[in-house]
Amino acid sequence: MTGVRTLAVEDCDADIRLDRWFRRRFPELGHGRLEKLLRTGQVRVDGARARAGQRLAPGQAVRVPPLGEAGAPSAAAPRRRAAARPADRELAERLAARVLHIDDEALALDKPAGVATQGGTGIGSHVDGALDGLRFGLDRRPKLVHRLDKDTSGVLLLARTDPAARWLARAFRDRAAEKIYWAVVVGELRPATGTVDLPLARLPGKGGEKTAVDRANGRRALTDYAVVEQLGHRAAWVALRPRTGRTHQLRVHMAALGTPILGDGKYGGADAFLEAEGLDRRPHLHARSIALDRPGGGRLSAAAPLPPHMARCWAFLGFETGDPAVRWPRID
Repeated sequence: MTGVRTLAVEDCDADIRLDRWFRRRFPELGHGRLEKLLRTGQVRVDGARARAGQRLAPGQAVRVPPLGEAGAPSAAAPRRRAAARPADRELAERLAARVLHIDDEALALDKPAGVATQGGTGIGSHVDGALDGLRFGLDRRPKLVHRLDKDTSGVLLLARTDPAARWLARAFRDRAAEKIYWAVVVGELRPATGTVDLPLARLPGKGGEKTAVDRANGRRALTDYAVVEQLGHRAAWVALRPRTGRTHQLRVHMAALGTPILGDGKYGGADAFLEAEGLDRRPHLHARSIALDRPGGGRLSAAAPLPPHMARCWAFLGFETGDPAVRWPRID
């Protein structure tokens, strides 16, 4: 394929890294070659030089230089992809057994804890790499419209068509999707309901993606919380409702309150652990449910059961099972 093209970033690709954007559209373009195109300024975003890790926003213009055979896939036809790796095929089979909801527009999966949503440094198999095995009769692979942290389990929503990808991505961007998380936090959370309003910014460095409260330069981040059960001063079952979607928002906000999520040593350090036999040391954060209105009427919703390590924690701490009646703080 010859000639320079300028492609617009779609709603469904909001906040995706530039290198992952290229990987989705031009899977045969190697990372080394992409890095060379970036170094020489042949790839640009809105006319400016670009970096592999920079995040894209809907409507931005990406300059794509001639790519030869790597640029063969087109928007008008199903894209050619490299043969699926055994790890991706195995993960696709696991995920196919964890479907929570499927219709003509959307697919909801119960993502296991420990499985990354997208690829990156040091990540082997991930949901994005397994999507070819989740077509369920359609010609095209589903599209990611939001993400979950690798260590977070629960509802992950995918779009099955391009129109659905656009309205679902718009719903997440406009905060029209209600996302409810369940977590166990260490310590006593008071008051029992509230809204955390602390701006967040990504920290520089090569030690992995990390976020911190930054009152001077951070982006506004809002999290509603409600204590479902408080176990003395030791721990609490908390329902969380993020109203913004910053990286690691729930984890940073809970740690900032002095009640880190159980098992989240990245943000809570030693205070994120309870000395007790039978408690898993993985983070206890679960995307319990997602609900949003469809453009043509009706409502799309899905809920995921607790993963095994959190179910064991519920039993160990004596929390009641079932869906609680949560009293959320008022939204002004």
